[in-house]
Amino acid sequence: MGTLGIFSKEKKKVLDKGLEKTKESVFKKLSRVVVGKSKVDDEVLDNLEEVLISSDVGVDTTLKIIKRIEERVSSNKYLGTEELNNILKEEIALLLEENNAENIDLSFSSNNGPYVIMVVGVNGVGKTTTIGKLAHQFKKLGKNVCLGAADTFRAAAVDQLTIWADRVGVPIVKQGMGSDPASVAFDTLSSAKANNADIVIIDTAGRLHNKVNLMNELGKIKKVMQKVIPDAPHEILLVLDGSTGQNAFEQAKQFTNVTDVTALALTKLDGTAKGGVAIGISDQFKIPVKYIGIGEGIEDLQIFNKKEFVDSLFSK
Repeated sequence: MGTLGIFSKEKKKVLDKGLEKTKESVFKKLSRVVVGKSKVDDEVLDNLEEVLISSDVGVDTTLKIIKRIEERVSSNKYLGTEELNNILKEEIALLLEENNAENIDLSFSSNNGPYVIMVVGVNGVGKTTTIGKLAHQFKKLGKNVCLGAADTFRAAAVDQLTIWADRVGVPIVKQGMGSDPASVAFDTLSSAKANNADIVIIDTAGRLHNKVNLMNELGKIKKVMQKVIPDAPHEILLVLDGSTGQNAFEQAKQFTNVTDVTALALTKLDGTAKGGVAIGISDQFKIPVKYIGIGEGIEDLQIFNKKEFVDSLFSK
């Protein structure tokens, strides 16, 4: 049995390390908020607002958090950095719990054969890498995994996915560059069904310049999949690059407008101070952040554990 959903000490270490830059940046800014202050006044709250927005939490989510802190702390209450940290930590944890109440389900049950995950997102966000790492982790859980290279727009995308399939040791279904993505999806599901696969992961093209085309293409892929597995896809996973901060919000908006995204993966959270984006995106889109990428290693894609995330962000 693999450990995708189990939070071990090793995973916690990786998470702590992955969020180091964000944590350092947030703490530095927070300590400046209360320096020389003896109580929480409007200036402290304004500065706190600035800290959260500059940490890419997003304006709407920040205002929500500030309002909660305001209600909780009377304006004449003395507050040190430590206490402010704790209150902030509690409020953010509560907010994340409210937004994503359900626990991540790793049972992958489908009544009609394989469980189908369709992966969407613009090029360059780490889509193919995420698919490869997921395939590796599902395989470790004892699942039979099959990949489908339906991003036929870029030769590099098919090549990259093939490298991952070889590395992980799972089958891949592909056609020539420029072939019909829906046809690749059809072949992948047919092959997966015939070979009793448990999970199918389909890569799709990441072009956003023409939303109508993207919507039509994703719609067509879905329709064709349903000819093989009537309730496919069971999950539409949107991959976003966490290091782009507000840009990730914009992409999430665009994609949630054109297709029914059911889960999010936030990549590249290590090496950036923009980790706060995970809080804002969880809050604003009401779509669970399911996975976070916090390192280059094949094991460095983790299930987004909200409690551990907030804990790592605010731990000394």
